[in-house]
Amino acid sequence: MAAESGDGFDPRGLLQVLERHRVAYVVIGALARVLQGTDEVTSGVDICPQRRAENLERLDAALAELGAPPVAALIAPERADPQPAAEAVLRRETAVGVLQVVAVPEGTRGGWNDLRLHANRESLGDGLRVPVASLDDLVRMSAALDREQDAAVRSQLRRLVELERGRDVGLDL
Repeated sequence: MAAESGDGFDPRGLLQVLERHRVAYVVIGALARVLQGTDEVTSGVDICPQRRAENLERLDAALAELGAPPVAALIAPERADPQPAAEAVLRRETAVGVLQVVAVPEGTRGGWNDLRLHANRESLGDGLRVPVASLDDLVRMSAALDREQDAAVRSQLRRLVELERGRDVGLDL
């Protein structure tokens, strides 16, 4: 089933295709921050995929359905190229919006294996539940990038972490 072309950004449509292909990934970047509570606008989906060969094949199949070029050969851990593309952001224009694939995001210890430990499955409605990076991991990745334009978002993330930790205090029933 091919994805339908549209004029706008459809993150649910994009993530539904990844889920249908059983791709192991964690949503990171601005969409993850929005899903965790930040006040910002995004026009794309960033993911960190598991880099096992069979998962990268599923990711490439999902990309093909979305009308985008493959990424597996560029981020496979066994690449012969001495310059690892694993830290690069691979941007793919799809039929339903931009997908950015980051094999090893800054601030993580190995990418997907690190992020999946604390990721939450967030509901996007109609039974779609996607793995989203934890607040702590989002803070860590943002701090590692240390971009000036992200300072306000980092502040929001830290406040959300404080609120989440405060919510847990005194809830022993």
